[in-house]
Amino acid sequence: MNTLFADTLRKLRVEKGLSQLQLANQVIVTRSAVSRWENGTRLPDAAMITRLSKILEVDVGTLLYPSVENTESPNIIMVDDSRVILSDSLAVLEEVLPNAEITGFIWPNEAIEYARVNRIALAFLDIELGTASGFDLCSTLLEISPLTNVVYLTAYPDYSLDAWDTDACGFMVKPLTPEGVIRQLGRLRYPLPQGGEIK
Repeated sequence: MNTLFADTLRKLRVEKGLSQLQLANQVIVTRSAVSRWENGTRLPDAAMITRLSKILEVDVGTLLYPSVENTESPNIIMVDDSRVILSDSLAVLEEVLPNAEITGFIWPNEAIEYARVNRIALAFLDIELGTASGFDLCSTLLEISPLTNVVYLTAYPDYSLDAWDTDACGFMVKPLTPEGVIRQLGRLRYPLPQGGEIK
């Protein structure tokens, strides 16, 4: 259930004085589609969220991260089975995104458990995670929250074609650099909330 998005959409629609049918007509969907979005059983895709933001005259971040205020921080995770690489990469992320809550994980299962109780705005995933796969982890994280941005970080450029067959929004070759992170932030499917300002 995506109740946070649902409640925000309903509130913004009512504030604009629109019925579900009127909003549906403007975004060119059925009224039942709007109803499913507002009861939390479905989420619109990225293109539809962009269309909704224009009609409701709010930015995309307001729709996706309504409960995050300027003083709050987006959750960003990194999963890599190398403790050294993880430590160095977390330092880069903290430099670029000083207002974010950044957490590193060596074990994919720990990252999954964290994602079940925390809204993850952005996940950087190694592809080779011991016996586990970053591709599988990406799929699980997106099942938990379809609004999570996933960027692969790998030492093997050959994985790039396989990566684009998933629902990730980015691919980076190690090592992680501030410039590379900033480039990826500009390509995110769902922009970070205001707490994720770039330094």
